[in-house]
Amino acid sequence: MRADPAELMRPVLHGDVVAAARALLPLPDCARAAALRGMLARAAAADAYRKRFGRAHRAWGNGSLMAVALPRVRGAEPFLDDAEYCRCLALVFETLAAWRAENRGRAALRVRARR
Repeated sequence: MRADPAELMRPVLHGDVVAAARALLPLPDCARAAALRGMLARAAAADAYRKRFGRAHRAWGNGSLMAVALPRVRGAEPFLDDAEYCRCLALVFETLAAWRAENRGRAALRVRARR
């Protein structure tokens, strides 16, 4: 049985989204998207490492977005009346949706190429 090729890292849970948004919050707006893409890439790489070696990656954790994001988090979670925090949450959701769609497309191309 084959795994869904779009599943390049562990499933993303509420805590992952919150941790990523909190990690992005202190960054300038212009740096947030790139930082989030980097976190997603590291989470995917850590998950591949975990699947191959049966243990968490030393620097990037167990393949969850939270494991990558938490070391960057400072302070308590802001309330949802914090406009910048809401923008960070929105960026995480938008980027996750786009990232999943992109990776589904790439995975489909790889599957077709193998046939």
